[in-house]
Amino acid sequence: MKIQETRCRTALSKSTLPSLDYSLNPYRGCQHACAYCYVPNVLRIPRNIWGKFVEARVNIPTILSKELKQKQKGVIGLSTVTDPYQPVEKKYNLTRYCLEQLIQYDFPVSIQTKSSMVLKDSDLISKFSDIEVGITITTLDDNERKILEPFSSSVDERLDVLKQLSETGIKTYVFFGPIYPTLEREQIPIIVETLASYGVSEIMIDKFNLKPGVWQSIEKSLLKHPQLKKLFTERLFNNRTYYNIIYKEIFQIGKKMGIAVKLAFANGS
Repeated sequence: MKIQETRCRTALSKSTLPSLDYSLNPYRGCQHACAYCYVPNVLRIPRNIWGKFVEARVNIPTILSKELKQKQKGVIGLSTVTDPYQPVEKKYNLTRYCLEQLIQYDFPVSIQTKSSMVLKDSDLISKFSDIEVGITITTLDDNERKILEPFSSSVDERLDVLKQLSETGIKTYVFFGPIYPTLEREQIPIIVETLASYGVSEIMIDKFNLKPGVWQSIEKSLLKHPQLKKLFTERLFNNRTYYNIIYKEIFQIGKKMGIAVKLAFANGS
């Protein structure tokens, strides 16, 4: 893993994602190296080097402080094209330093991560008047999780984050996606009930978005798992109704349990 210190000219960028006004990314690149990640396509980074480097934008807290004095208040997404709590955060603490700046100006913040490291900043997070923490969960089967996202926190660790944060009154949600196509319809009530028991107030759902190169990356990770590869292939390429059925069931169960469910993207893609 190549770690490089860089300097940025801007900290906040306009976000095109639903419910976010700005994007804030303390790092470029991600150590989690999830096989399905779409970010290489967005940033036009060769997929063969994705997950093998991280650039730490060491001056971003200073730049952010200057920009917050001038920007119109809006929701800041932390982060949108990297995980703000990937392992390198242990050394640089750039996410924490950015939060320290954000709290001074009381900007609303939406954090999304799949790392249990977010708990280290719970002292700061609890001081915001408007903040939410989203935990990405793709499957509740940790053996499946290890295949496509082996360098991320375990499922149990992620659930524990939700529990600890919600117990302190911090709003939490789950980004349930990309939903592994191993999910069966009859498992959905148990999954929604489990997430609700950990204090989740909202579930955002998304499917696998097979941008160029993504399937090849997934397929490579599934080489030693022929049965999984067969199931992925069938439901991602041949069964066009699979995700429609899954989505419908999640919406119905969420409504019954009083949990808000929405698509991560308006068009469901």
